[in-house]
Amino acid sequence: MLPIALTCGEPAGIGPEIAARAWEEIGSRLPFFLIGDPSHLPKGTPLREITHPREAERAAMHGLPVLPHPFEGPAIPGSPDPRNARSVIDVISRAVQLVRAGEAGAVCTAPISKKALQEGAGFAFPGHTEYLAHLAGVSRVVMMLACPDLRVVPATIHIPLAEVPQQLTRRLLTETIQITHKALRQDFGIGAPRIAIAGLNPHAGEGGAMGREEIETILPVIESFRSEGYSLAGPLAADTMFHPAARAKYDAAICMYHDQALIPIKTIDFAHGVNVTLGLPFIRTSPDHGTAFDIAGKGVADPASLIAALEMAAELSRTRRT
Repeated sequence: MLPIALTCGEPAGIGPEIAARAWEEIGSRLPFFLIGDPSHLPKGTPLREITHPREAERAAMHGLPVLPHPFEGPAIPGSPDPRNARSVIDVISRAVQLVRAGEAGAVCTAPISKKALQEGAGFAFPGHTEYLAHLAGVSRVVMMLACPDLRVVPATIHIPLAEVPQQLTRRLLTETIQITHKALRQDFGIGAPRIAIAGLNPHAGEGGAMGREEIETILPVIESFRSEGYSLAGPLAADTMFHPAARAKYDAAICMYHDQALIPIKTIDFAHGVNVTLGLPFIRTSPDHGTAFDIAGKGVADPASLIAALEMAAELSRTRRT
């Protein structure tokens, strides 16, 4: 198994401490290595500097394997240093290069601060996902949030709620379903994926009484896929899609906007949610939380989501290769 490349993320956030905690808990059974500045790790962290990913498995027996990447500034918990922004970006690019060269099995990214990157390095992308798509040379990727009991995909993501009806086109929904279906087969190993499609409006529009998006946009796309043999259910009322009996009927749910997807998964399993980018030519996961500047450096950050992200990266990488 190729080791997982873990990017350091924003050094002033909780990334360094949860990386160290993750090694303590799973480093002996799941090979991964951190790309970043060793001096940014919590004081006293057992670490082993490596020169190539192939050294990670042996190094992990004695400390957190670190592929050194020098940063200009120190890591001050809660206070991003603008001098570090360029290196945060370069670490992501370096991880992608390693996985595309076949030297790492997948990319797992620790949280970044988009504001810090924009102010310190003029970062021109809305976030990790868009930058990774740029590095991979793909025009469309999809964000999935996954935990053991639920997988959700928001068709529209970080836009105002008022703009969702305009952005929710037949083309967007078609591409989202295609990419999700392919990933469920290729990466999750589901031979015949079952996908539930949420409506946009309350009660899925109630036959047009509460909106016509279901009739004019969503249902025609669903019917087109059904005619090709896809197993799709919907459009469904979102308020009855996520109880246990409903979840048992599908492998993933495609929702129409950000909170419609993220509220149920964060309610069901806040600590173990994993962000998976679908549509890339490599596996990418990340913990489903941010930099948490307010608790950085206090030793209280929970590594559970990062551990889940590393474990899922390894599992998806194995499935895609086979």
